Amino acid sequence: MDKPCIICVAITGSLPTKANNPAVPITVAEQVESTHEAFEEGASVVHAHVRNDDETPSSDPEKFALLKEGLEKHCPGMIIQFSTGGRSGAGKTRGGMLSLKPDMASLSVGSNNFPTRVYENPPDLVDWLAGEMLTHNVKPEIEAFDLSHILKAREMADNGQLAGTPYVQFVMGVTNAMPVDRDVFDYYIHTVRRLFGEDAPWCAAGIGRHQSMLNDWAIAAGGHARTGLEDNVRLDRDTLAPSNAGLVKRTAEICAQHHRPIATWKQARDILGLAQPAV
Repeated sequence: MDKPCIICVAITGSLPTKANNPAVPITVAEQVESTHEAFEEGASVVHAHVRNDDETPSSDPEKFALLKEGLEKHCPGMIIQFSTGGRSGAGKTRGGMLSLKPDMASLSVGSNNFPTRVYENPPDLVDWLAGEMLTHNVKPEIEAFDLSHILKAREMADNGQLAGTPYVQFVMGVTNAMPVDRDVFDYYIHTVRRLFGEDAPWCAAGIGRHQSMLNDWAIAAGGHARTGLEDNVRLDRDTLAPSNAGLVKRTAEICAQHHRPIATWKQARDILGLAQPAV
């Protein structure tokens, strides 16, 4: 298979701390440096949260602005995707950075259980976030924690709430949400192709020890892959991941095993229908 594979690196998230792995980047400067290393290893998309100095999650638009400025300077052309996830804020604060016009942003279109709570995405908030993304020309990545979320994306696209072909990411392995199940994974692919077309791009993310397994499944099936310290801080049960770049390198090796070239940032932008910046 010669189809280029987009590698997304989820650099920080809302949960991992330096106590879990000293390589987790917390400050904006650390995030820029870590992303640049991952960019050099082949990541063409960065999925980013921001943190406070005490490592707690933040939704501060000023922090996102500084991160975007640093990434554009040190990783020119890389696709910048901001998280609107619920661990970083409540209500409309989750979308307070969308006016910064990142290339992409995550969009969860339904609620589901998380390890210790309900991940709440009420319809009015989903509609507002989608509207802000349309207003600011930000492409959403649909975070599918459940099959219904893929069908909801089709409904929203039909209603004019999503521009272009939705880019769906299957999230598997979160405790109390969708487990890692090959039959479900295959049906997710079938559903995306049925609803959005045979050539519609899609991605998959495995949480924790399932990260490399989902990378392998997605790459072998013609999809795209997410890795990074947000989802998994280890290479294996006994070994901490050395960096975000180290996890990207492992994903790139899986691409090579399946004879998939790694997408450049220009190719990734073409695949996802994003504008090419002048760099």
